[in-house]
Amino acid sequence: MTAAGMMGTAGADPAPAAPPERPPRPSEGIVRNQLSFHDDGTFTVVQFNDTQDGHRTDQRTIALQEAVLDDVRPDVVVINGDVIDGSPTTALEAKQAINNVVRPMEDRGIAWALTFGNHDEDSSAATGLDEAAYLTFVQQYPHNVNTVGARDVTGTGNQVLPVRSADGTRDAFALWLLDSGRYAPETIAGQDFEGYPSWDWLRPDQVQWYVRASEELERRNAARVPGLVFQHIALWEHRFMWFASVDSRTPDDHDRAVAKHSLVGERNEDECTGPFNSGMFAALLQRGDVKGLFVGHDHINTYVGDYYGIQLGYGPGTGFGAYGLGGAEDHRLRGARVFHLDQSVEEVYAGTELRFAADYGIDLSEGGQPGEPADFPAGVH
Repeated sequence: MTAAGMMGTAGADPAPAAPPERPPRPSEGIVRNQLSFHDDGTFTVVQFNDTQDGHRTDQRTIALQEAVLDDVRPDVVVINGDVIDGSPTTALEAKQAINNVVRPMEDRGIAWALTFGNHDEDSSAATGLDEAAYLTFVQQYPHNVNTVGARDVTGTGNQVLPVRSADGTRDAFALWLLDSGRYAPETIAGQDFEGYPSWDWLRPDQVQWYVRASEELERRNAARVPGLVFQHIALWEHRFMWFASVDSRTPDDHDRAVAKHSLVGERNEDECTGPFNSGMFAALLQRGDVKGLFVGHDHINTYVGDYYGIQLGYGPGTGFGAYGLGGAEDHRLRGARVFHLDQSVEEVYAGTELRFAADYGIDLSEGGQPGEPADFPAGVH
């Protein structure tokens, strides 16, 4: 990670997030009537991750997005955090940076949403725009399906997008979008985080909101609604799964994990988690509806596995402007993740696969290739 990404936020011993003023109402954050299965019962999701660039987004990032969209023809796209980096110096540049990477979906009439990562507010002091302002901005786009999300819950835009069944009678699947935050505070109770990961973590009220909203979906549909969770920062369980262990991290541990957890893909850097385990995975197990939780943040990890019945995985970094493998292989893993849903399959989730820039003949040479900012669509400002 960049030096900036290794640092906690400044501040004088802030307390953990305060409890909400009132418990979130279960229906809040449930977005209605935006997505539905095709008549044949199929639905496709694409995850782009870490597009992470400024107002002159690398041309190859856009070329990769366009190639994937034209190849896969998804029904919805999730840009799963670190949509932009900290380089914008004005509000216009920040909006241009976002506009560059959402135009490929808008131009094709594809529904899309974003989650927030640790870098999206890195330019806020210069631009005056925070995550709430970004949500207001992207809601101007005709094909954006973000909302303000659940009220009085930590983070910005926590929401669930139910996908209606082909016959329109029920919610057949759910796409959960969570804000996993930015960085840990500098200290808590006078103790710093030296020796600990200093990224953020889901807060209990977010986990509680998921449980309540999940129960509400089950009540409305008289059955649990299977789903996928998208958030930027990995859970501790991602690392546990890779080694089939909490404490031991040897090659033998990983070999055991490959067989035990059906691991596929690469791990080229440590999972950059928060210092605390959020309890989200335990909540997913208890509810039994979510079939997978997918993250980004660690650009050069691409793996996925089955961790006690729930897939945990990464979408590779999509943006050519952010760090990669380094050297001649720097851009080798630029890509996207594709998810297939099918109502004829038990639990609806039919599997996932990767698409890489190399699959489309995109230039992988070292260095950057900044482009010019795209024009804003009519009605977006």
